[in-house]
Amino acid sequence: MGVAVAHLRLMVVMLAFAFVTLLIVLKLIWMAVFAEPAGGGGNGNALVPLRADIVDRNGMPLARTFDAWSIAVHPEKILGDRKALAIQLAELMPERSAAQYLAILNSGKRFIYLRRRALPELVRAVNAIGEPGIALGREPERLYPQGPLAAHVIGFTDLDGAGAAGLEREYDKQLIDPTMRSRPLQLSIDARVQQALESQLGEAMAHFSAIGAAGIIMDVHTSEVLALTSLPEMNPNAPGKSSPEAGFNRATLGVYELGSTFKPFTVAMAMDAGIITSFGKMYDCPKGLKAGRFTITDTHPFGRRCSVAEIMKESSNIGTAQIAAEVGAERQRAFLKRMGFLEPVSIELGERGRTLSPGANWGEIATMTVGYGHGIAVTPLHLATGYATLFNGGVWRPATLMKTGPRHPVPAGRRVFTEQTSDQMRALLRLVVTNGTGKNANAIGYRVGGKTGTAEKIVSGRYTGGAVVTTFAGVFPMDAPRYVVVVMLDEPKATKETYGFHTAGWNVAPVVKQVVGRIGPLLGVAPDEGRDVDLTNVLQYVRPEKGK
Repeated sequence: MGVAVAHLRLMVVMLAFAFVTLLIVLKLIWMAVFAEPAGGGGNGNALVPLRADIVDRNGMPLARTFDAWSIAVHPEKILGDRKALAIQLAELMPERSAAQYLAILNSGKRFIYLRRRALPELVRAVNAIGEPGIALGREPERLYPQGPLAAHVIGFTDLDGAGAAGLEREYDKQLIDPTMRSRPLQLSIDARVQQALESQLGEAMAHFSAIGAAGIIMDVHTSEVLALTSLPEMNPNAPGKSSPEAGFNRATLGVYELGSTFKPFTVAMAMDAGIITSFGKMYDCPKGLKAGRFTITDTHPFGRRCSVAEIMKESSNIGTAQIAAEVGAERQRAFLKRMGFLEPVSIELGERGRTLSPGANWGEIATMTVGYGHGIAVTPLHLATGYATLFNGGVWRPATLMKTGPRHPVPAGRRVFTEQTSDQMRALLRLVVTNGTGKNANAIGYRVGGKTGTAEKIVSGRYTGGAVVTTFAGVFPMDAPRYVVVVMLDEPKATKETYGFHTAGWNVAPVVKQVVGRIGPLLGVAPDEGRDVDLTNVLQYVRPEKGK
């Protein structure tokens, strides 16, 4: 009887031991697969990063995670002289005084960080103090190897490694997901194209003493954003040192009246509505057009009847206002809604501004002013998406920062303009660059077409000619559209070489010329002076200038 009881007890003990062992093994397996290391300095699988890399469309790293040092203190465990230690710490890390360090050492707290993301030489110096109460640890640090390049797209993380802005914030869960973080997040951005845009736009911003700038380069057919920049630039490696102005994304968050760049939309609306059947249709273009208590004027007044082709070539507000009035408020609003202009721009960023429109006051006068880009405020990215829609055959697709492919297929989109209208508008906007206000954007051989826009800013509740936003929205090559280029300067100043003008044709059109000349070869578009858009259907409706 006693032996049987002993065997039973032994069996129970062995089963209990096996059960506990199984639990421990299962716990270790779970920790190896899913758990993060306590200090953030290691990983259950050394090949899997704590946060996925972000790369451009060609695989160039834009954001990576490395092990960094942290310096902390356990005040309760200090063994040496606290006053002497406080003085030593103040000498090595002067962001705090010796008195402040002494207060930390006497705080009685269990753990306090003294420096995060510490450089190795500082860690060695602190370690040389030999104080056991000082803790040196490794933790993951997010670094941006290309510096400020595409910073407003990528964003940055906070000190705890969580996404705080840009794609880092929007894709935070995916980037830290253990099942997904071994695969980089691949963007539509081309770092080479991004660098060219930032470089040329930055030079223009400095040269014309503008307070800010924005630029976008987009694939006409897929709506992939190849470059998106906002200036002043921000350094994601030290976001706390950037000014609030630098952190503001002018390309997707800032909304602006973008002026005459809207005029092609108005003409295209009228063409789709059957109002314009020929670029030779004539309108009265006096030196001033009364609209209620306002008078609409032109920078280059005709003082005569003018054709649709001439209205676009010389960027006539008076002519465009009349076309918009014929389109009417209801149709205008419907077109703009289908292009996404009445809601925040569609893009994988949280920094998206609310558009401004006439709303309930969308009457005849508002329709006329919206027709030439006043009384409605959108982001530069709205404008880029709109030009892609107008010149890709008439189909709107949301802008995307993800490289298209099997994981991110090109969406079907929705039709806004007819293919016929899309095709015919090419000649009209090529005319603007060859013969009109956009001549300075004419990159030889690249067949650039586009539209200038200069809009007065509202200061103290009133429009003022002293502060303007200048924009050029263009497409190249216009005979077979592939890419949209939008460039904007916020409050550029006149210079001697612009003869006192601060309009778009003088300051942003040249930027487009320079950018296209640099990125064309990168994108496989070779200059060809033997090809161009057939302008016969527009030039026949343009009266020759005197003396030419």
